[in-house]
Amino acid sequence: MAQEQIPESANKGLEGIVACTTEISTIHDVTLLYRGYTIEDLAQNCGFEETVHLLWNGKLPNAGELEKFKGELQAKATLSADYLTVLETIAKTTAHSMAKLRTAISHFGLTDAGAENITPAGVVANATRLTGAFGTIVAAMSRLEQGQKPIAPVAGKTIAWNFLNMVRGKEPTADEEKLFDTALVLHADHELNASTFTARVVASTMSDYYSDITGGLCSLKGPLHGGANEAVMIMLKEIGTYDKVDSFIDDAVKNGKKVMGIGHRVYKNGDPRAKILKELSLVTCKKAGLEDYHRMLVRIQEQMEEKKGLMPNVDFYSGLVYTALGLRPRDFTPIFAVSRVSGWSAQVLEQYANNRIYRPRGFWTGPTDKKVVPIAQR
Repeated sequence: MAQEQIPESANKGLEGIVACTTEISTIHDVTLLYRGYTIEDLAQNCGFEETVHLLWNGKLPNAGELEKFKGELQAKATLSADYLTVLETIAKTTAHSMAKLRTAISHFGLTDAGAENITPAGVVANATRLTGAFGTIVAAMSRLEQGQKPIAPVAGKTIAWNFLNMVRGKEPTADEEKLFDTALVLHADHELNASTFTARVVASTMSDYYSDITGGLCSLKGPLHGGANEAVMIMLKEIGTYDKVDSFIDDAVKNGKKVMGIGHRVYKNGDPRAKILKELSLVTCKKAGLEDYHRMLVRIQEQMEEKKGLMPNVDFYSGLVYTALGLRPRDFTPIFAVSRVSGWSAQVLEQYANNRIYRPRGFWTGPTDKKVVPIAQR
C-alpha cells in the first residue's frame, strides 16, 4: 500500500514547533531572555536567588523582598537526619549519579505532606522547599559517595557559597562564589528544552509537583542534554594537549564525529551563555592550573566555527568551570539540576495556570491493510 507523503509539520524532534505560550524565558535574536531581561544583564548584575525570584514572580525583588526570599530558601536547606540516612543508602549503589538523584528527589517528595497540592500557593511552597534543599542534597550525595560526612549549610550564605563549601569542605573565595553563582544564573531556565518540556508534559496531566521535577531530571540525565558538560571534559582528556587539537578536529569533521559542546538546535550565532563563561572562567582556570584546557577549548571553538560554521553551547565551557572550582565530573549534571530546578518550577507553575494536556499525534508510516492469520497457520 502506498505511503502518504510525510508533511513538513511531522518533523523529528519537534524542531520549530510551538507547543505553548510562555512569559518565562525565550531565545530572542542573539541572546536569551528571562522575563524580558537579557542573560548578559542578569549575569552581570543579579545573583541566583534574585534570578529565581524573577522566574517565579515575574519581577526582580527589591532589597526587602530579596532578603525575605533568601530566608525562605535557607530555611529549607537543612536536611533531616532521617533523610540523610536515606541518602546514605542511595549513595552506596553503583548507579549513575543522576539515577541516584532522581531517586533522592522522588523520596524527598514522599516526605512532603503538601505534595499533592497543585494550587499556585501549594506549588510555590513545594518549589521553595525543594529549591532550598536541592544543593544540600547534591552536595551530601557527593560526599557520601566519597566516604565523607555531609556538611550542613551555613545560615546567611548564598546557595552558591554553601554548595561549594558543602561539597569541598572549604570555604570559597569571593571570586569562586561569584563564578559559580553566575553559572547557576546561566543554567536556571532555557525555554522548552527537553527536560523543561518533559516537566510541563507531566504537569499537564495535573500530576504533582515532585512528579514534574522527577520527570525533568530523567530527561536531563541524557548525554545529549545535561550530560554534555561532563563529555566535554572527557573529550579534552582524550585529546591530551593543545598541539593535538587540530588533528582531532580534522578527524572529527572528516568522519562525521560529534564534537561535544558544539552546536545548538536554536542558536545559530553562538550561545550567549557560553560567551559569558568563556570570559569569566579564564582567571579561575589559570589559578587552578587549567589554562591549557582553556586554550584547547578556544582552539576547538575556532576550528569548528571555521570548518563547520558551528559555535559552542553552554556545556562547552561549564564543565571546565566546574573542574577549575574543584568539583567532580560525576557531579556536573546534578549541579545543572541545582540551578534548573528553579526554571522547571517556574514552567510548571505557568503550565498549571493555563493548562491543557499535551497530546500530539504521530504521522503513521506503517501498513494499514494487515489481516490476522490464525495461529495454527503462522
